[in-house]
Amino acid sequence: MSSDPAPNDQPLFSVVGLRAKPTVEAGAPAASEILRGLDLTVRSGEVHAIMGPNGSGKSTLGNTLLGSPEYEMTAGTIELRGVDISEWSPDERARAGVFLAFQYPQEIPGVSVIQFLRQALSARKGIDLSVLELRLAAIEWMERLGMDSSFVDRYLNEGFSGGEKKRNEVMQMAILEPEVAILDETDSGLDIDALRIVAKGIHEVREDRPEMGVVLITHYQRLLDEVRPDHVHILVDGRIITSGGMELAEELERSGYESFRAGV
Repeated sequence: MSSDPAPNDQPLFSVVGLRAKPTVEAGAPAASEILRGLDLTVRSGEVHAIMGPNGSGKSTLGNTLLGSPEYEMTAGTIELRGVDISEWSPDERARAGVFLAFQYPQEIPGVSVIQFLRQALSARKGIDLSVLELRLAAIEWMERLGMDSSFVDRYLNEGFSGGEKKRNEVMQMAILEPEVAILDETDSGLDIDALRIVAKGIHEVREDRPEMGVVLITHYQRLLDEVRPDHVHILVDGRIITSGGMELAEELERSGYESFRAGV
């Protein structure tokens, strides 16, 4: 008699044969593919780091996974808990639990952090918390992330430092409780103190939600030293060319990307 598979037998998030290119206007010259057959499997609770040089396709990957209209999937599938979400809009993916922390978070004048969180939480989970209830939840996370309590009343990302923007993204991740969080170069522009605060925030969110999957997209080992991923992947020319553990990131720190390019 066959038995039902264990829950962990089904990946939380999987990408198979993903190919993508920039979207161009009608009549414009065709764009070349940036992602050229990328595979990635994330199981519940795993942290995956994707490292690659400039131009390797890292930011294209993050945006394609969220369904940005700036990029067009030309082949492959993206699945969340076994459901193909490849054709879903960014809003549909976000509601289903795919979270993307941007490398360069956008400023939204006139919309406060607390207003944004309330709208996003309502869309994500159908929970219409009062401003007071949400403020209390946000204050708890602001304390954990070393943020001033007045932060939530400021306009979203307007006048924020690089560290404030990234901590705000981590707070959003904590409150929205995604299934999988894709952190696109969260370490970009941060000094070592801000980096450690952000890494601590990632740890604390994972403590609250140990089943959440995390995909870290980064240039540098320093974030990995703080977060300690389960798997490290090297992305070159739109494909993952090798995978391993932290020893792979350490080898990359010693040898650079050229040693990996040579094996392509």
